[in-house]
Amino acid sequence: MASLSMAPVSIFRHGADEEKAETARLSSFIGAIAIGDLVKSTLGPKGMRIENANILIANTGMDTDKIKIFGSRVRVDSTAKVAEIETAEKEKMKEKVERILKHGINCFINRQLIYNYPEQLFASAGVMAIEHADFVGVERLALVTGGEISSTFDHPELVKLGHCKLIEEVMIGEETLIHFSGVDMGEACTIVLRGATQQILDEAERSLHDALCVLAQTVKETRTVFGGGCSEMLMAKAVSDLANRTPGKEAVAMESFAKALRMLPTIIADNAGYDSAELVSQLRAAHQDNKSTFGLDMSQGAVGDMAALGITESFQVKRQVLLSAAEAAEMILRVDNIIKAAPRKRVPDHHPC
Repeated sequence: MASLSMAPVSIFRHGADEEKAETARLSSFIGAIAIGDLVKSTLGPKGMRIENANILIANTGMDTDKIKIFGSRVRVDSTAKVAEIETAEKEKMKEKVERILKHGINCFINRQLIYNYPEQLFASAGVMAIEHADFVGVERLALVTGGEISSTFDHPELVKLGHCKLIEEVMIGEETLIHFSGVDMGEACTIVLRGATQQILDEAERSLHDALCVLAQTVKETRTVFGGGCSEMLMAKAVSDLANRTPGKEAVAMESFAKALRMLPTIIADNAGYDSAELVSQLRAAHQDNKSTFGLDMSQGAVGDMAALGITESFQVKRQVLLSAAEAAEMILRVDNIIKAAPRKRVPDHHPC
């Protein structure tokens, strides 16, 4: 039998981006989602687990069991009247909680706060209550669990509940998160980035964003090319061959373009810590021998067959990189021409302000 927490869960966004001084690492929850960025919560006993959860996701006020003094004007003859008003408020809240419980749930997630009285009612019914979840997290949770965000509870048959196989508390470093696994839409994934400094986190986030953008472009444009500098060497060889057959100064520009293309494998080898001059010369010789599928195998630090290794890149991304680099170089050349132009002669100002 799954154990249930008898306390509400507080989810706060404030301070979630503050990281501890630890080595940066990247971890992910495959097929799951964690509410918030880095959730700070109290889930009662450690190791809390709820299996086969029926989740009601709501955005409703659960704080009407007490009279809001500020901003209110109440005229009564005695304090007993105030107690009667508070009792009426509690009865209204009790009816609301009973309507929520009729949905047959064991987990209630609310965008807004949950006060003590409804918390006690949920605890008595064995329902875990999660309060103050951030709005973006609630929307994503509703999407991946297959539920809908509700604000009224009069017709349980019209409310679409969310479902997941397991809800548990996990610890990453010193941070506590709520882990939802086995959701209906299994492709959902939460990636947690942690690092010693904000600069490391920003760089990791940019790298992850670039990787996801490449993946999205590959889904749209399924054509791929061989990676490891193979495509650049093929293009450089074709441009060099054309430059050898082209008379005039254009051949110089074409040869420079081919040299720039050969810099990509050089950068790959340098980033991996290998001797780029040796590897690029071997790769160039391999392409001269018509080994058109050869590239740099950075796992072994040698030249290898990209087709056999299965190293490919997105055609759309490779094409855009080539166009953007050519446009940037052309723009720099234009700026140089403007800088080298003779400065305009200064004319004395005879009408000072």
